[in-house]
Amino acid sequence: MGVSTAEPTGFPAEVTKAAVLALERKAGDVVVLDLRGISTATDYFVIAEGTSDVQVKAIAEHVVDELKKDQIRPQHVEGLRGGRWVLIDYVDFVVHVFHPQARQFYQLETLWGDAPSWQAPVE
Repeated sequence: MGVSTAEPTGFPAEVTKAAVLALERKAGDVVVLDLRGISTATDYFVIAEGTSDVQVKAIAEHVVDELKKDQIRPQHVEGLRGGRWVLIDYVDFVVHVFHPQARQFYQLETLWGDAPSWQAPVE
């Protein structure tokens, strides 16, 4: 994993903001993966975790609502109703908000283990 700093650096502003917004709703284990040169689907993943379905939804809704204020709108949102894994697709970056069990099952950080990354410091 990459170096932990208070905020991710070297990423586009909207990616950094998405990570910070997730942290504002007390998301756990927030990670940003730089997939440029590794994936053609998107450039970045922002991965965050909520401890309950309600928190997963709250994190996802906060990211969507606050980025909309900057005229950044998702192309697609999936899983908001269920609250186990919410995928917010902004085309150039994708925000994944997981329930811990879903995150452990899908293991995106392991799947994209070659990607440069930033991980939020543990408070």
